[in-house]
Amino acid sequence: MQNHIDILKATRANILKQIDGISLEQLNLIPEGYNNNLIWNAGHVVVTQQLLCYAMSGLEAKVPRDIIAIYRKGAKPEKAATQEQVNQIKAWLTESIDWLEVDLATGIFKTYKTYPTSYGYTLNSIEDAVNFNNIHEGMHLGYIIALKKHLGL
Repeated sequence: MQNHIDILKATRANILKQIDGISLEQLNLIPEGYNNNLIWNAGHVVVTQQLLCYAMSGLEAKVPRDIIAIYRKGAKPEKAATQEQVNQIKAWLTESIDWLEVDLATGIFKTYKTYPTSYGYTLNSIEDAVNFNNIHEGMHLGYIIALKKHLGL
């Protein structure tokens, strides 16, 4: 499982690198033809990891419910993120990996509710969730890179 955590760390480091130095206005910009923005994608990967790993295991997510509502699958940015929110998302990109590592090591993931993803793959365990989450985050890293290119950043 450690190699999957290492992949998660690498992907998150790349996401942080991609959004580093981008202005708040640019992070919030939704280009014509797109449904979301750079910071939404960063928040979305944090929230999705919480839902796939914790909620589907019958555990409470470690990010607030109002944040989950803003960044969950199917949500769209309703208003611009503040600098404080951006800073918190950036912190969670790292902190949530630490939480997961500790919680995997202590064995808090006892059960898992089967979840058929929109990707066409069904998750049956925390191991499945961690593995699939890496695919999901890689897709959103690609989306962040594409958005930046579209915006000329």
